[in-house]
Amino acid sequence: MEGFLKPEEILKQLNLKEEMTAVDFGSGSGGWAIPLAKILKEGEVYAIDVLEEPLSALKGKANLSNISNIKTIRADIERDKGSGLKDNSLDLVLITNLLFQIEEKEKVVKEAKRVVKKEGKILIVDWKVDSSFGPKEGKISAEAVKKIAKELGLQFKKEIGAGGYHYGLLFEKT
Repeated sequence: MEGFLKPEEILKQLNLKEEMTAVDFGSGSGGWAIPLAKILKEGEVYAIDVLEEPLSALKGKANLSNISNIKTIRADIERDKGSGLKDNSLDLVLITNLLFQIEEKEKVVKEAKRVVKKEGKILIVDWKVDSSFGPKEGKISAEAVKKIAKELGLQFKKEIGAGGYHYGLLFEKT
């Protein structure tokens, strides 16, 4: 899978079930939340961002696409229990193109671990460090992400194809 991110193709690799509940941390205007909501037709998708403007845009896109299973939440996931979601309540947490923007990356992964159910999955997709595209600063290597996850007690499951400029890592809460 060369080139840029294709959320639909990446999500297909996760074997999701329609009734699952998921969250998209740092959802922006819905590049991942909307394709995820289309897959989780009987489930629920929480879209969390620190900014209101992209969440409003996401609501508009969801309405235009007749998607009603997305709940937007304005929150700071870098804070302790910052998402406002319940412990052990979700089947999947998406952290896509977010870690490079955040100084305390461990806090975001820790919040993902808190909200995901036992045997739930956490997908982290971010810019490859050696990629010529993307941000110049803040990138974190796949190995560094694996180390953070391991220190938090998450189990690495597999790499997910995420295009030529990103890596995808799937973790499980055990």
